[in-house]
Amino acid sequence: MEKPILAITYERLDQWVHSLQSALAGEGFQCALGVLRGGGTLALMVSHTVGIPVAFLRYERATRTVIWDSSLPVPPAGAKVLVCEDLAGAGDTLVDCVEFLRARGLIVKTLTAGFDDLSRIHPDYGIDGRGYFLLFPWERHAYTDGYRERWTRTDAGRSGDIGEDHEFQAIGIDLDGILLPDLPPERYKANLECALHERDELLPFITMPPFDISQIKGVVTGRPETDRIRTEAWLKTHGFGSLPLVMRNPDICDDSPSCVAAYKAQAALRLGCTHFVESDPIQAIEIAQNAPLLRVIWWNTPAGKGRLVTSDDWRGTRKSCNDDPAAAHRRPKY
Repeated sequence: MEKPILAITYERLDQWVHSLQSALAGEGFQCALGVLRGGGTLALMVSHTVGIPVAFLRYERATRTVIWDSSLPVPPAGAKVLVCEDLAGAGDTLVDCVEFLRARGLIVKTLTAGFDDLSRIHPDYGIDGRGYFLLFPWERHAYTDGYRERWTRTDAGRSGDIGEDHEFQAIGIDLDGILLPDLPPERYKANLECALHERDELLPFITMPPFDISQIKGVVTGRPETDRIRTEAWLKTHGFGSLPLVMRNPDICDDSPSCVAAYKAQAALRLGCTHFVESDPIQAIEIAQNAPLLRVIWWNTPAGKGRLVTSDDWRGTRKSCNDDPAAAHRRPKY
């Protein structure tokens, strides 16, 4: 896939829909209609933002059948409704849903989380994703090789019978700290050659993260390309030789933590990973910030457990300066 990823997070969607509050409220919609499943989230967001009822449509790709799937009745002819879908794509879903509603005398407008170069319909409200591969939280697996292969080699794409989301889970893993112990940086600084030989002799961890090795797309390490031969030898010796190995190019990325984190994030996306397992908590946070829809897990080796890492910043809540005037002068500026 050549197009760069445009990650549309839940937070971005929430902020975008809220930014449309005045415009949507002025339309006089009787209800928001979510096309299941992708449009359901957006319809609920619109409902909460504007204060209108929410209902749902179900679309059967194989027969191009639109079904009113809600306890609410179909609005009367002449009512205005907002159809919500995740993507205004090249297929028939949005076109058929709009025609279904117009055939019942409804005034229809459309809102999609995104549209791109192939969109058959330019929505009334939508995020411009032309030139990008739009990736949503509920479709992070759509970027994986397995999903794209199943979509293109059969008629599953037309019927919608692609498979369950979890079937396409694809994992990228860190090396040092995940498969084997990570030597302290001081050891490398004291004597690099001795440290490298020591690392070569290390044994794999007995207890590793509980992932299915068949789902691992590759090992992504901050080790430089100059270490490839000895790294591949270690992987082969200990039964990991079949895993693709992605190593850092020092000419492009130095060994600073921020640069290494950005490199790992991009490497994981290129591999089509849905998850990435990282041994360093700070790098895990920065990887998540660089790839917001990647499920980043910090693996705490001593504790033998992992923790999902968020990409969100937290700025905290400052106490009022009036509560302690003297303390106000000691606080850092933000």
